[in-house]
Amino acid sequence: QVQLVESGGGLVQAGGSLRLSCAASGSIFSINAMSWYRQAPGKQRELVARVFNVGMTNYADFVKGRFTIARDNAKNTVYLNMNSLKPEDTAVYYCNADITGYDYRSTAYWGQGTQVTVSS
Repeated sequence: QVQLVESGGGLVQAGGSLRLSCAASGSIFSINAMSWYRQAPGKQRELVARVFNVGMTNYADFVKGRFTIARDNAKNTVYLNMNSLKPEDTAVYYCNADITGYDYRSTAYWGQGTQVTVSS
């Protein structure tokens, strides 16, 4: 069993910053890509940023230059540093990780989600 536990969401004013964390635990042989998604009310879940185990990163255009994704492989943790937040960044943010277990099977796991609210 694998768990992803997120933390760091909250309420912030426009222009402010937040840092999200997501720690993976359980039966983990290796972690491949780790990602952050978000879902606003009435909208589909969308990819925000992704970091691969070799360090390469991808960002959605709407966060480039404002958000930074990073991971600590020793802690099986991924972070999302969010700066210059806008009201349109308001959403539930979900952590996703592609994890290989000791049976050498890869599975995508999701965190429970953390609410980020940006007031204008």
